[in-house]
Amino acid sequence: MEVSQLQENHSVLYCYYSGDVLCIKEIRATSVSVILYLFAAVVVMLTFFGNLVVIISISHFKQLHTPTNILVLSLAVADFFVGLFIMPFMVIQSIETCWYFGNIFCLIYTMLLYILTETSIFNLVMIAIDRYLALCDPLLYSTKITVRVATFSVGLIWFLSLCYTCALLFSNGNTEGIIGLDPCPGDCLVVLNSTWGTLDLVCSFLLPVSIMITLYAKIFVVAKRHIRAISTQQKVFTEKSRNKLAKKSERKAAKTLAIVVAVFILCWLPFYISTILNQFLNLSIPSTIACGFLWLAYINSSLNPIIYAFFYPWFQKSLKLMVTFKIFSSSLINLFPDKQHCIGGST
Repeated sequence: MEVSQLQENHSVLYCYYSGDVLCIKEIRATSVSVILYLFAAVVVMLTFFGNLVVIISISHFKQLHTPTNILVLSLAVADFFVGLFIMPFMVIQSIETCWYFGNIFCLIYTMLLYILTETSIFNLVMIAIDRYLALCDPLLYSTKITVRVATFSVGLIWFLSLCYTCALLFSNGNTEGIIGLDPCPGDCLVVLNSTWGTLDLVCSFLLPVSIMITLYAKIFVVAKRHIRAISTQQKVFTEKSRNKLAKKSERKAAKTLAIVVAVFILCWLPFYISTILNQFLNLSIPSTIACGFLWLAYINSSLNPIIYAFFYPWFQKSLKLMVTFKIFSSSLINLFPDKQHCIGGST
């Protein structure tokens, strides 16, 4: 049957056809497509505007210019770009089951996807290190960890993410990792060989998650020790009270950011489990389920602002100031209900 004849068959649609190569488009009911697009639109808008609030808040208010918040800002920028550059095209590709944007944009899209993913992961690792030092070595943290150091760390994170992405996509040893290598040449897909697939699994998930879990486990052991020590103390002087408030603030910040890490792990775990099953056990995951796992992973970018909204008073007050257009009155507005809670700028 000729391609032209196949096109005339309205029960079959194609994403791509060239000679003997036909890429069949999955046909969905209109109602299903509408529901999927509405759900995706909510996720994209939440990712975009939620992280934009975080970016504006930390950038604008001087009270939030702390080392920890510089790392949170970098994470929010990565998540914001996911909502701006990745999710809209991922939505269309997932729902339409076709890639309509050509090979050049596929390359740009894939590079951004990897860069932003790696940046988010490296940021979370740096945040875990930051919280560990703040609670477990406060003297070193207060003297050595400054906004300038945090800014340098952020720049290094983005640079390493770019280098890693270029190596992964363009390495000569990565012969299978070629943009568009797919049974359908018009699709946008990266297929990694076994070496790069294993390396990416270790560098992008297993190693970072192990570091974060280890550090936060140590953090909560130290925090529990602090709580016991404080509970045994009787009345103390004002200076010691301030120190206890500082420790309480650091513990609260560590707890909130640990929730961010836990949500990240839960969102990405199914995707990497399916990767392990596919790569090492040769168990093929149905495309619909694999697509769902990928979407769950990137929904993580929209969940972080929700966590901040529940646990960070500065996020709530900053959002209120933006909605009422009072944010431009001053960058020195106190965002904390109690001035004592501004210690570290993370509560």
